[in-house]
Amino acid sequence: MTIGVCVKNSQATVRQALLSIIKQDFPHKSMELIVVDGSSKDNTLAIVKEELSSADVRYRIYLEDSGLGSARQIVVDNASGEYIVWVDGDMMLPKDFVRKQVGFMEKNPNVGIGKAKYEILNKDTLVATLENIEFVLSFRHEGVTSSKSLATSGCIYRVEAIRQVGGFDKNISGVGEDMDAEHRTRAAGWLLCITPASFYENHRKTWKSLWDEYFWHGCGGHHLFKKNRGMIDFYNMFPLVAVVNQLSCASVAYKLWHRGVVFLLPFHYFFKRAAWLLGFLKCYIDEILRTRD
Repeated sequence: MTIGVCVKNSQATVRQALLSIIKQDFPHKSMELIVVDGSSKDNTLAIVKEELSSADVRYRIYLEDSGLGSARQIVVDNASGEYIVWVDGDMMLPKDFVRKQVGFMEKNPNVGIGKAKYEILNKDTLVATLENIEFVLSFRHEGVTSSKSLATSGCIYRVEAIRQVGGFDKNISGVGEDMDAEHRTRAAGWLLCITPASFYENHRKTWKSLWDEYFWHGCGGHHLFKKNRGMIDFYNMFPLVAVVNQLSCASVAYKLWHRGVVFLLPFHYFFKRAAWLLGFLKCYIDEILRTRD
């Protein structure tokens, strides 16, 4: 079983992520860790080497500077296990995470990708709390999902499935490599599921960092749209539609947690979708201008 960790400039959180991997109750002799650093400008790589040097988990470290598509494909190309568990540099895993994910895949041979559920991180900023709650709501129902984008964080991939569909697209340098891989995996007949496992993720803590992230997601959405228009659901991406959808989510969230902050979810979602739409439009306009030159 392979754990793939693709990181870049994650010095604030990567140590915690690695420690949660090292503490897994899955047999360490059956685990390998492949870390791909995307030419970090901070101390991420030094922290990775420091933590893993004394760990009892087999590991390899690779460097790349071409983007997430290439980084994830390095893991796929070098994985020796039947499964790849994806762990981002801002995640934290309960000690039974890998065991539950692998157990789920062993019991469900038709599943190509299994996404674990998010758990609530307490004592966080308003922005991070809203983001956390939204993700918890989006992935709280276990079972097969026919259209939802899972992203790689907290996912387990069946190596046979991802290799069958050609792996990750190395030409996708920004965000979106996961949506593209999921689309091809579904098309090949594999199931995508929400599993019983769960994990924690440190989300963006300021409005500016949240805006920058989803602006970047919008740029990635433009590249995906060029490749396959069916991968982008523009109707639900439109900010005003997103607000209407989030009103019901806020009601559900209040019933679950009884926290008044959840009624800010529609505004939070409008903010993110506006950033995404502007990122998409910027890349779209930039390409038109390039083709005219």
